[in-house]
Amino acid sequence: MAALRNFSVCLRLKTGPLSAGFFREVCKPILSPERRYAINTAVNNLHFKLDERTAHSSLDLFKKDTGVIYRILGLDPSLVMDNPERFRDWAVVFGDCQVTSGRHYWEVTVRKSEEFRLGVAEAGMARDECVGTNSSSWVFAYSQRKWYAMTTNKMVPLSGVGKPDRVGLLLDYGLGLLGLVDVHKPQVIHSIRAQFRAPLCPAFALWDGELLTHSGLEVPQGLD
Repeated sequence: MAALRNFSVCLRLKTGPLSAGFFREVCKPILSPERRYAINTAVNNLHFKLDERTAHSSLDLFKKDTGVIYRILGLDPSLVMDNPERFRDWAVVFGDCQVTSGRHYWEVTVRKSEEFRLGVAEAGMARDECVGTNSSSWVFAYSQRKWYAMTTNKMVPLSGVGKPDRVGLLLDYGLGLLGLVDVHKPQVIHSIRAQFRAPLCPAFALWDGELLTHSGLEVPQGLD
């Protein structure tokens, strides 16, 4: 599978035919038996793992489903359990909690990756699309040693952001804000503004290397 090299148009992974579709949080199961998501309505300390049900066949989860690694060959899609939550055409995986309110913060360690996206997406986002290419996902993309803010397939270059080893994400659902955080200062480097109207999941896309997520963190003091 060729790694994505042009963020203006998100390339499809060659996996076969297209398919159709800070107090501790309180999680409740949602109605659909097909999902194992939990609803999060807390103020902070969002805890999540990566949801294998959503993971593209080129992505392997590890470290008790808190990390994801890209496999260039991946698994034969026919050998992966078929379910409507899985991304079949894009190397995407969601977190297993939905956020409907509050202010939340998590971090991501980047290992040997030059091509990835971090952000949030509506839980019901179509599974035949890639995060950042539609109006139901908001991400920060890293490609060719450059950072971009991305939604609806529109890319805004970010300046003053270096090669990542660990970054933070700040989500304020009520204010409609997603911020990319320099964890060493800490401070918000850039923010995306939106009107969130549906439950959101942490969202990740990966075309090389691996990512390790760190949730259950308090929002660092001083972040606006």
